[in-house]
Amino acid sequence: MQKYSEDYLLDRRVRIFQPLDGYRASIDAVFLASVIKQIKKGDTILDVGSGTGAISLCLAERFKENGPRITGLELQPELAELSNMSAAANGFESFLSFANTDIAVPKNCPSPCTFSHVITNPPYSEHDMPSPNPGKAFAHNGKGFSLSGWISFCLKMLRPKGCFYMINRAEAVTEILACLHNRMGAVTVVPLFSKPGQNAKRVIITARKDSKAPAVICPGLTIHNPDDGYTPAAHKILRLGCSLEEALNG
Repeated sequence: MQKYSEDYLLDRRVRIFQPLDGYRASIDAVFLASVIKQIKKGDTILDVGSGTGAISLCLAERFKENGPRITGLELQPELAELSNMSAAANGFESFLSFANTDIAVPKNCPSPCTFSHVITNPPYSEHDMPSPNPGKAFAHNGKGFSLSGWISFCLKMLRPKGCFYMINRAEAVTEILACLHNRMGAVTVVPLFSKPGQNAKRVIITARKDSKAPAVICPGLTIHNPDDGYTPAAHKILRLGCSLEEALNG
């Protein structure tokens, strides 16, 4: 077992174990988890490329009373192991589990059309400048990574009328929307701005299977005030565990 730290999410309501020297969750994970505003009792959630489990852990905390079944798929075995430790430390192990799985090997993956919700924070691109840290480079710049292939896998896992959620770089939005075209409806794009007046660096994109609803570009979320510090909306998500909709409209 590699050396790890014990950290916290959602104002210390969630414990998370992460490598001291390797991939560690960012606030992107918490923002992405906030986009799911409702879970029905018995819903199934798949977290593809779950990393240290931050997305799933936040969802487990928010919806633990609804009885969801949450599954994380992670290629790096040490991250999957730490994520399962985190699930147990928070008392979520009865409905949250992580599997060391390569989504490129179908026999090791869940059955298609199984999940009510599929959520993902995929690697960026193998063409980006990689981190000198092997774990971070692997997570952010997967070898042979194809964003379109990754999205296709996620969509294949969805049940009829299931919902898809992802976060990625703003410059990837064209490729993402092309992957969803004629396959998903009710597409929404939420820009994430680091500070007021800046271009969006990230986008959260959601879509629904079997929907014919048109695409919508939503009001963006600004994360930091001009003098640093989180904006009220970002604070509600990162500290209070609010949904993105609650944070923007509350």
